[in-house]
Amino acid sequence: MSDDYDVLVIGAGTGGYSCALRLAQLGKRVGLIDRDEHVGGTCLLRGCIPTKALLRAAEVMDTVRRSTDWGIEASGEPDWDRIHAFRDRIVEKLVKGVTGLLSARGVEVIRGTALLLPGPAVEVDGRRLAAKDVVLATGSRPRLIPGVELGERVITSDEALRRPAPPSAVIIGAGAIGLEFASLWRSFGSEVTVLEMLPALAPLEDADVSKEIARAFRRRGITGVPGATVRTVKDTGSAVDVTYEAKGATTTVSAQVCLVAVGRGPVTEDLGLEAAGVELERGFVKVDDQLQTTAPHVWAVGDVASTPLQLAHVAFAEGYAVAERIAGLDVPPLDYALIPRVTYSSPEIASVGLTEQQARERGHDVEVEILNLQGIGKANILGEGGICKVVAERGGPILGVHMVGPHVTDLIAEPMLAVAWEAAPAEVATLFHPHPSLAEAFGEAVLALAGKPLHGV
Repeated sequence: MSDDYDVLVIGAGTGGYSCALRLAQLGKRVGLIDRDEHVGGTCLLRGCIPTKALLRAAEVMDTVRRSTDWGIEASGEPDWDRIHAFRDRIVEKLVKGVTGLLSARGVEVIRGTALLLPGPAVEVDGRRLAAKDVVLATGSRPRLIPGVELGERVITSDEALRRPAPPSAVIIGAGAIGLEFASLWRSFGSEVTVLEMLPALAPLEDADVSKEIARAFRRRGITGVPGATVRTVKDTGSAVDVTYEAKGATTTVSAQVCLVAVGRGPVTEDLGLEAAGVELERGFVKVDDQLQTTAPHVWAVGDVASTPLQLAHVAFAEGYAVAERIAGLDVPPLDYALIPRVTYSSPEIASVGLTEQQARERGHDVEVEILNLQGIGKANILGEGGICKVVAERGGPILGVHMVGPHVTDLIAEPMLAVAWEAAPAEVATLFHPHPSLAEAFGEAVLALAGKPLHGV
């Protein structure tokens, strides 16, 4: 094979492989470079997919534990070898699927460590590859706390994936990763404390969502401490002691494991970015609204780019957009407010569009409906609660939808369309939702906003 390509993509995660697949569809010769043995990146190998497999096992454990609620006598204990085997089977199946797609579309997968060169070009373990365009898709890794050293008891999500649930845990950070592991471990009986520096759990969500998840975690026996500043993390040999300040008091909590879940940082070191003319912004690769970097014909997608959201489906969207722009298609900038945000804790969190506070800050005359899922028949059958909050312009379109409850990560797709298409509550209220279903939560909320609630007052 020649060392000349139309496009070289560095990184075979969600942003990279989606970009490569679309480029191949558009007739480009593509090289996809990655130093991992398998394609898939963080999401498939160390993030989205394996964690959701473990959360499914946790959901089954919760169902067994609550089986008498539905008149069934059942009992069970987790077998961690088999749980991890289930996780690995799912990952392996999906890796094979992506690998097969890349092969079928003629994308050449190149194993090795990439160095970006001016031109642009890429050097992979001494082999120089030429390309008309290069796409940076190197992803992210867990952020660390300055002064805190990782070890047997102080870990990140990468290590947490490979272990059984600990007897007790302190989790630093109440974003998606922290909340998911808190939920997962609690389902398997762990005593869990979650520390969050900002004033609320799920701090980037709507305030009512944060309140609802805090209540739900309390009911599950998870201790949540917002407004907590961590001072020290000390491995004593038999436990780990975490000292923090909150509400003017200093507290030390001891546990078997401390999970550092304070976000993810971009992978940019040793890529040759500066020499190639690629600028960074807060450590991320600086891009414009077309996802072009400061170097001609060099693009960036996914977690490494300085865009607002680090989510796998954002990387998919960015990868597709860049592929089509390279191919000469006219692709408008992504509107990140229209991208759903999801957390797979129990209960789940899902949202799209503006929070109530954001809408008011932007000058909207806002009207709000908060529907309690206990008013929905299907939620009662499942034995779970939650909320569906709809934020709308008075007399105008739906601006945002925010949900807590069972399967809301699936339900958010319909609200996404409503927000993206600037639908008014009265317009959505003319549509029908199956009964009994969880989808009725959004339907009932817009009916109320349209002034004709069905099961509400």
